[in-house]
Amino acid sequence: MHLRPILISFAFAAASFGAPLGAQTANEAWQIVPQRQSSLVLARDGQLIGELGAQFRVSVPIHTLPPYVGQAFVAVEDQRFYRHDGVDVVGMAAALKDALRGHARGASTITQQLVGNMHPDLIDRADRSISRKIHEQNAAREMERHYDKQQILEAYLNQIHFGHGWYGIEEASRHYFGIPAARLTLAQAATLAALPKGPALYDPVKHPDRARERRDLVLTLMAQQQYVTTEAAAAAKAEPIVTASQMTTAPYVVDVVRREAEANGVPVMSGGYQITTTIDAQLQSLAADALASGLTRAEARSGFKHPQFATRTAGSSDYLQGAVVAMDPESGDVLALVGGRSYADSHFNRALNAMRQPGSAFKPIVYATAIADTLTASSIVFDTALTIPLDRNRVYRPKNDDGQFLGPMTLRDALTRSRNPVAVQLGMAEGIDTIAALARSLGISTPIAPYPSSAIGASAVRPLDLVAAYAAFDNDGSSVTPRFIQRIGDASGRVVYTGRSAARDSVLDPRVAFIVRDMMRDVVTRGTATSVRRYVPDRIAVAGKTGTTNNDTDAWFVGMTPEVVAGVWVGFDKPAPIAPGAAGGSLAAPIWGDMIGRYYAQRSSGDWNLPAGIVAMDFDRDKLAPADSTTLPERRYTEYFIDGTQPGDP
Repeated sequence: MHLRPILISFAFAAASFGAPLGAQTANEAWQIVPQRQSSLVLARDGQLIGELGAQFRVSVPIHTLPPYVGQAFVAVEDQRFYRHDGVDVVGMAAALKDALRGHARGASTITQQLVGNMHPDLIDRADRSISRKIHEQNAAREMERHYDKQQILEAYLNQIHFGHGWYGIEEASRHYFGIPAARLTLAQAATLAALPKGPALYDPVKHPDRARERRDLVLTLMAQQQYVTTEAAAAAKAEPIVTASQMTTAPYVVDVVRREAEANGVPVMSGGYQITTTIDAQLQSLAADALASGLTRAEARSGFKHPQFATRTAGSSDYLQGAVVAMDPESGDVLALVGGRSYADSHFNRALNAMRQPGSAFKPIVYATAIADTLTASSIVFDTALTIPLDRNRVYRPKNDDGQFLGPMTLRDALTRSRNPVAVQLGMAEGIDTIAALARSLGISTPIAPYPSSAIGASAVRPLDLVAAYAAFDNDGSSVTPRFIQRIGDASGRVVYTGRSAARDSVLDPRVAFIVRDMMRDVVTRGTATSVRRYVPDRIAVAGKTGTTNNDTDAWFVGMTPEVVAGVWVGFDKPAPIAPGAAGGSLAAPIWGDMIGRYYAQRSSGDWNLPAGIVAMDFDRDKLAPADSTTLPERRYTEYFIDGTQPGDP
């Protein structure tokens, strides 16, 4: 069944040998034309984290590649490439002979493949007609008259589809091996040369055994054609097929930067741009990994009765979701962003666009308002039952997750143990409008409803906004504006857009920020987020707050180190209870801890500064008062005060 096309090809190759171009189609198809390039989305260190464009391709000059890269393709695809005029009559005769023996194969040269692949609108290589073959052969010969062999081979290497929507040798090298094509080894080059015959069949990731078999054939051919020595080929054959681990990708980030770039008049989808983002590639990868493993653990919890990710229905996103945002607290640069569990299943960016109740993760804003007013971290407050009248004869009775009321305690302990009635009382005393005003100045753009329940996070916020708000507690009181793009350069390297950080405004007294942050350190040390310390060593200063909404519907942890402020949200797109006992401390905090712990595994961290105007005093946890000679060492701790608010000597 394959014999007839080969006979036709051979006959017309012979008949048209040296014939002038007679068709307009062939007259145009011989030209090597620039191909549309990808716009590259880069991490702050230049690592590739995503691409934009109609095709993913980055063309590279052939002189930047090791000589054996092009030679590998010539050896397996067109061994007489340097001797024919675009059509290999000798090769076609050999193909005809093989076909007569029942071993049909193609006989198109590299030049013929190039004209067909570069001009598919003019030469349809799926068309088996005589006219198509004539046009292709004539165009190949005409291409050889206008371009030298190196130009043709370079265009070919940059044109080929290597599977997965990756076009050209540079894309293939980066995606399969995690390196630029200029650094390909002989074995890797031969592996890529195996792919044009069947990118899916010889995919080295999915089918390493098949890929190795064909790679070794390529190496044998290279040795036979004297491109490499027999010894070099043997050494390359001894190497295992080793592909790169999944390249760091950030599809939700790519969406954000595309929209921002286009909103500022940069047509990045047309290709050829380099977008340098604020993303830290390592932290981005850790965030995605920690979220994936943490949600898998959550699905294994007793009482979890929802659809699971591993057995999900194709195209559905009704399984447990999550989002992660990490920022530089000084600049507002977004260091990592994961907007969902699977971008393929859902492009909805939960980190930016989900409107979810933050629960107790909102409380630090309430406490900051109170401390900025008259209270101190040692002020006595009451965890007690409340009955608050509302409109239409309704009443509001805030409860604690444990169903208990613990009576008098310090403000510090109330935040550490996340007592809801205390936060509600503070909210009512300070005024929800006042708290909402502080929330807005910190960066929360969504409305805070004027109800007592807003003090414990009943008003929905966006994860990115909440993390930005926490940055002020991390950086001594300044608001930040999230930034994703550092700069965009065009194909010539000219900077066409610079993402400028907004000027920071001081929105919180540094002393207030310090005290609330120190209270949140207790949340991690002995409060609702102790799970963080299973992952993050004590040498790293950590503060943060958990959040859990009614019926265990949303789980949060927003935390900080001196260098990073980050938040994790877990829940369903359509709000529903996650599982009995699911909470911020048991679901979100471990994800945060996993990410941050691994981030700091090989890096150091600083510590927060003590701002001027802060007074430190020894306190007694049992007496809720300054420590004295009777205070037991294990009950003694350091309390901080804005100068002038500290209690007198005991």
